[in-house]
Amino acid sequence: MASIPQTMRAMRLHALGAIVDDREPLQLEHIPVPSPGTGEVLVRITACGVCHTELDEIEARTAPPSLPVTPGHQVTGRVIAEGRGCDRGLLDRDIGIAWVSGACGSCKYCEGGFENLCPDFVATGRDRDGGYAEFIALDERFVHPLPDTLDPVLAAPLLCAGAVGHRALRLCHLRNGQALGLTGFGASGQLVIRMARYLYPDSRVAVFARNARERALAQELGASWSGDTATPAPFPLTAIIDTTPAWKPVRSALACLESGGRLVINAIRKEDADKSELLELHYETHLWQEKSIQSVANVTRDDVRACLRLASEIPLVPEVTTYPLEAANRALLELRQGGSRGAKVLLMD
Repeated sequence: MASIPQTMRAMRLHALGAIVDDREPLQLEHIPVPSPGTGEVLVRITACGVCHTELDEIEARTAPPSLPVTPGHQVTGRVIAEGRGCDRGLLDRDIGIAWVSGACGSCKYCEGGFENLCPDFVATGRDRDGGYAEFIALDERFVHPLPDTLDPVLAAPLLCAGAVGHRALRLCHLRNGQALGLTGFGASGQLVIRMARYLYPDSRVAVFARNARERALAQELGASWSGDTATPAPFPLTAIIDTTPAWKPVRSALACLESGGRLVINAIRKEDADKSELLELHYETHLWQEKSIQSVANVTRDDVRACLRLASEIPLVPEVTTYPLEAANRALLELRQGGSRGAKVLLMD
């Protein structure tokens, strides 16, 4: 086994604020390599995906992180050391680490399979240091072995964009042949459409996106139709997954649902700027006929592992743009500006 250095590079967040051209929120620092405690493993990080949730955290739209902190929760790497009491046989394995890295295990939510709702939920990169670094130590129970068929760099977006998208798709309760809508077509939507085409081959998929490039990409990936967010789909939809940060698409999506349809909102926060759109919500148009709204909060370990299995089976290979660790601020800014294809991934080497 290669020797473990005493210090590592990490991109650290010390203060919240807007991500703009002339402000770099993250600082490159050399900090001690963490030591794995009882039940923990030490991971040499290979890659870490850059997620829209990091934008929400840094720009103070969600629960504030514990500062200073190393962001990042779409982590892949290799286990290089184990603390006392580890028994999962993860040493020298390629693994993934996701948003969930802790829960109490004994509350009604944990016991019912909803650890994502646990009051003591611990988020990687928010409540504890995450993957914008060269090493991470973590409770081995929250580490996910990667299937041999998945490349660790390309698999990074599956740990959040894929896993939460998989959870949202499951909450649609869709059956093969029933039509699905996707509102917003970022990294998660681009993965979900490929999952849906595999799981429900006879289902039509409609994609709503403001960006013409995203609409064209949706057609390329198998959408039956794509159009602007405010344009009605040409066929009724049984379920719609909304991944946008805005309120207007919620109203538009509800109007496109068939009777008994379900809108699943996969967004950690909605922006306040367009709340007035909700005043235009009409019961008979948007909610009557037993339409329902379901939100998605975080992911469970089962979600992550189910997504990895499905990705290996399809096989699902995310499209990524890679950056060196030191370019994390640039990756965040480009993510903020939007319109890109695939996911952004930081490389440690």
